[in-house]
Amino acid sequence: MAKKGGGVGSWAFIIGIVVAVLVGLFGTLSSLWLGILVVLGLIVGLLNVTGSETNNFLWATVALVIVSAFGRNVLGTISVLGSVLDAIMALVVPATVIVALKAVYGLARH
Repeated sequence: MAKKGGGVGSWAFIIGIVVAVLVGLFGTLSSLWLGILVVLGLIVGLLNVTGSETNNFLWATVALVIVSAFGRNVLGTISVLGSVLDAIMALVVPATVIVALKAVYGLARH
């Protein structure tokens, strides 16, 4: 199945990861950067994940969120790593919520 947004969702994910890592390494997760990452995550969730990819995407992102959250607790003393993990979660969580809601809607529809 073709992606809805062409390559927009893929580019949003790549840009989001790069931004998350750079913000985590060199800056702070200000409300501006948080907003940018959330919007990119929403674009990824809306445009980048098709029906057949839903389960794999949800498993991967749920694992990533859990590892990031626990990693933040364990590695939080290294502030740079904690900042990178926080920024990645700001990108991934909105995408996960959108894809999960689409999956629930698909299940309820049938």
